[in-house]
Amino acid sequence: MTKAVKVIGIVAGEASGDLLGCHLMEALKLAMPGVQFIGIGGPKMQAVGMQVLFPMEKLAVRGYVEVLKHYNEIVGIRRKLRTYFCTNPPDLFIGVDAPDFNFDLELKLKARGIPVVHYVSPSIWAWRGERIHKIKRAVSHMLALFPFEAPLYEKEGIPVTFVGHPLADMLPLAPNRVAMRQKFRLPMQSKVFAFLPGSRQSEVNYLAATYIETAKLILQTLPEARFLVPLASKETRRIFDETLRQCEGQNLPITILFGHAHDAIIAADIVLVASGTATLETALLKRPMVITYKMPALSWWVMQRKKYQPYVGLPNILAGKFVVPELLQHDATPENLAQALLNLLFDEQAVAELETIFTNMHFMLKQDNAYKAAQAILPYLGEQN
Repeated sequence: MTKAVKVIGIVAGEASGDLLGCHLMEALKLAMPGVQFIGIGGPKMQAVGMQVLFPMEKLAVRGYVEVLKHYNEIVGIRRKLRTYFCTNPPDLFIGVDAPDFNFDLELKLKARGIPVVHYVSPSIWAWRGERIHKIKRAVSHMLALFPFEAPLYEKEGIPVTFVGHPLADMLPLAPNRVAMRQKFRLPMQSKVFAFLPGSRQSEVNYLAATYIETAKLILQTLPEARFLVPLASKETRRIFDETLRQCEGQNLPITILFGHAHDAIIAADIVLVASGTATLETALLKRPMVITYKMPALSWWVMQRKKYQPYVGLPNILAGKFVVPELLQHDATPENLAQALLNLLFDEQAVAELETIFTNMHFMLKQDNAYKAAQAILPYLGEQN
């Protein structure tokens, strides 16, 4: 006899996974009223009604060095989760991204007969491709956000569904730049830069001074330039403010925003963005960009020796070529970044071509993501889709 109420175990490891998990939960609740969720998630997933066993912040670490610092705590959480789900088996387990954490957990749960869906393919096309063999043992079904990922799984006989990207559903096809300039009280003739140093404290720590010095150099060429810097939390705001003081940049024309990253991107002429999901957001909002990133030297050394592609930014990966500049690690100097931003800013043909490329990407990824993902999951819960 099947349970009257279906229970889904679900684990997300950071803010992007919290957003994905939230939308998926909403779609599943529409298809299966009464379904319950339990595991690890952030505020968005909690708002939809999940029961939280451990705080998501414990998993939100990135890079080899950072993970090693928290290794024992993370492994302990995974062990306790495994014990809980083996003692209280859910009808289905969904791992939302966080592959290094979730795959080991999924291996144990699938071996216990619990169906496992993994939502967001890890970047096996960029590095560590050998993981696909572990994935085959760990998951019952893979939900892929990008179209080029599905054939990789089909080739290995792993059930997979391309579900598109939720950002393509959320973000407007034609952003209203005039309205956004009015919101920020910025004249249309002003040259506006959006500087996105990342959502993690470690990212802002590594990039803040570089961004501030880049702004100083741009102002030497464009004294009327304005800068919007959206930050994700009080702590990242504190880090940036402190760095601004250390760099003697308090009088620079920089407006710091709490959140509102999409608004800043729409209002800007060009964006300087830390590598990650924000590069895709910038592309979907049709703005030209320069991608940058810095990380601990050991993490960078390891990443460089494992990657398969010459680019790291999602717009370049989706295009299969460099359509926007990437200046990473040692190349990410204020001089290089300022020059790259100014070169692109004043290249009207390149900006127009990017808008066309990014619009095509938007249509490709706009798939009604949450609905499509839920429809792929329902058969594992004994429901017809």
